[in-house]
Amino acid sequence: MRAAPPRPRIHLVDDGGMRRPQTLPRRLGDSFTTRAAAVAGVGRSRRDARDLARPFHGTRARRTPSTFRDLVDSYRTIMLPGQMFVGRTAMRLWGLPHPDAWTGSEPLHVCVAPDAAPPRGAGVKGRRLAPHRARRLIFGGAAVVDPIAAVLSSAADLTLIQMVTAFDALLTGADNYPGMLAVRPLATPEEVQRRLAEWGPFPGCATVRTALGLARRGVESPKESETRLVIRAGGLPEPVVQWEVFDGSRLVARVDLAYPELKIAIEYDGDGHRSDREQWRRDIRRQRELERRGWIVIHLTQADLDDPDAFLTHLRHARGTRLASGVRAQPGV
Repeated sequence: MRAAPPRPRIHLVDDGGMRRPQTLPRRLGDSFTTRAAAVAGVGRSRRDARDLARPFHGTRARRTPSTFRDLVDSYRTIMLPGQMFVGRTAMRLWGLPHPDAWTGSEPLHVCVAPDAAPPRGAGVKGRRLAPHRARRLIFGGAAVVDPIAAVLSSAADLTLIQMVTAFDALLTGADNYPGMLAVRPLATPEEVQRRLAEWGPFPGCATVRTALGLARRGVESPKESETRLVIRAGGLPEPVVQWEVFDGSRLVARVDLAYPELKIAIEYDGDGHRSDREQWRRDIRRQRELERRGWIVIHLTQADLDDPDAFLTHLRHARGTRLASGVRAQPGV
């Protein structure tokens, strides 16, 4: 019987009097397990070298993970078959808006079945989730709960406005919703209702049910959702989402929110409207076309959402002026 050939060992290379770690096998990828490295012939001293990052126990990376996706890819190397990303981690993977900006200190949320031991250790938050509450999907190479379960499993940490924003993103068919990579819509209201019935009681379920009744299809950004809810909270009628204004068969503009019968358009301006020269020029041309057709165009920014009193006063005044003058627009005009 022939003896198996010895595995190659990784040595330090002498480079002009300086000792540097030898290059790792390319097939290991950017992130890998210590076990995979050993199988590839990488000795323990090389696996433990200081030039390699250690994102999670039993993993190594060629460089310190600097993005959310880097961390996910590192943890994927040690995920067990029954594990899935869940909660805010799943929301981020699907591109659903979460109110907390990602930071490198945020643990990855990973779930297992109720009879399994949740993962433990630095950088990971283990959870248990009943099998009937989530569908296991592979998205971007990662095992993750379905989009509806991603939102429902985050409910305990979300306010009503944040939950409505998440549902608006789930239901939208807009192909320009920021950050979303999956085919839209991710769900229908009927699917969400059915899943709610399957979940039964859970932390945050009352907020979820209220939020679903306030969600709307067609929303194109989280700030549109927030603006609509600020207007409702201010005691004003809810505006229409993504109203289209035509000149005959030509589309003049699609405004974020509108009171079409009063010819009042409400537009949220993010930083891109200010920093992108072409966007800024398009906005000006668009506003002129709307104003020529008798529309009042009201712009707002993040500062107005942070302190909405002045914006709401302006909007009430515009509505009052139009109602007093008896303005009534024809549909689509």
